[in-house]
Amino acid sequence: MKSKLLIVDDDEEIRTQMKWALSQDYDVILAGDRPSACQAFRLHRPPVALLDLGLPPQPAGTQEGFAALGDMLSEDGLAKVIILTGQGERKNALQAIGSGAFDLLTKPVDLEGLKVILRRSFHIAGLERDLRGLDERSPQNTFEGMLGSSRQMRALFGSIGKVAATDAPVLILGESGTGKEMAALAVHRRSARRNGPFVAINCGAIPENLLESELFGHEKGSFTGAHIQRKGLFECATGGSLFLDEIGEIPLALQVKLLRFLQEQSIERVGGRQAIAVDARVIAATNADLTEAIGSGRFREDLYYRLAVVVLRLPALRDRENDVCLLAQEFLRRSAEEAGKPGLVFDQNALKALSCHPWPGNVRELENRIRRSVIMADGKRLSDRDLELDNHSKETSVVSLKAARESVEREIITQALRKHAGNIAAAAAELGVSRPTVYELMNKLRITKG
Repeated sequence: MKSKLLIVDDDEEIRTQMKWALSQDYDVILAGDRPSACQAFRLHRPPVALLDLGLPPQPAGTQEGFAALGDMLSEDGLAKVIILTGQGERKNALQAIGSGAFDLLTKPVDLEGLKVILRRSFHIAGLERDLRGLDERSPQNTFEGMLGSSRQMRALFGSIGKVAATDAPVLILGESGTGKEMAALAVHRRSARRNGPFVAINCGAIPENLLESELFGHEKGSFTGAHIQRKGLFECATGGSLFLDEIGEIPLALQVKLLRFLQEQSIERVGGRQAIAVDARVIAATNADLTEAIGSGRFREDLYYRLAVVVLRLPALRDRENDVCLLAQEFLRRSAEEAGKPGLVFDQNALKALSCHPWPGNVRELENRIRRSVIMADGKRLSDRDLELDNHSKETSVVSLKAARESVEREIITQALRKHAGNIAAAAAELGVSRPTVYELMNKLRITKG
């Protein structure tokens, strides 16, 4: 199902053009004035809206546009409203951001830039709604939407609370699927910057030739296609936090610019010569082994120490004691509601299988597996076969479950080490975990390179 996007503009031609350009990705709803915009917003509850400030009956002014912005945010405080503004309207733009707008774009709108901003807006809107839902439903086991009652997660929650009280850069380490972005958002929401923007970018998902402009912005005419001046994500995060996921994927040339920002708290746009002061906290994350990247020359050591002022290590799901069943029950409830199948429960074999599985994909794998099983389920009880985990369901005791898990882990790690002639880094890369994780498992399972 496509996400709903509301476009509010008094120019019918602009509305039609935008719908044509964006309808492949979104369920586009159109409005030409404040009353119709507010009615559509209440009816459809879009998580993201594009809003032109100049609306009838005073299209040359901004009164109706600001009133529409206030109405939308009063109706849904989590909505992301992106303001469309003309050239030379800096005062209006600043007022809009101060009134709660999520971002702003200058007309004429660059379509590719708009699509990037929309993807980020929908992503953050979805993440915040998920976090709020978890907080409301399971307050006793949540911390800013992060669900867990294990000793490891309680320690993490305590660390986040301490880190958030400072303004130091934070480096979050953890395997893929452990919830690094949720941890970053928790740091932001617990900090003094909570009322500022939380801007997130996956550094590995943006082509290298576009990443610099995306992060630092560009001046008009700085390269082919740069028809207007554009702010980068650093400037968009002013007063808030900038989350750089997959920080290890940033090319060396950009690592220099990032280091300069951390040292001087200022940036230069692409094609610019002026240093621009930016007040933004940097939170970075990676599932890669940065120490290995430093050794191979792919990551700057001085940047690592600037980023790693405070390090948060997210535990793998297999190490989180009894959290698997707690998370599974919550994901089942949510997925059943989404699929229109309330009342689904796990049978005993399913719960045993969930506890036994090693979860190499961590929380993300658990959520996706449960969502898929709910969609495919016919009855009211989910079995180990529905979860496609029936090969683990023959264990009958806690001791045997632990032994089975260690046996599987030992066999997989031993095979990887044998294949790569004892090379820890190569084995870790194949297994999709960090090198320190392999060392910990080898020590735990008494595995030697030979």
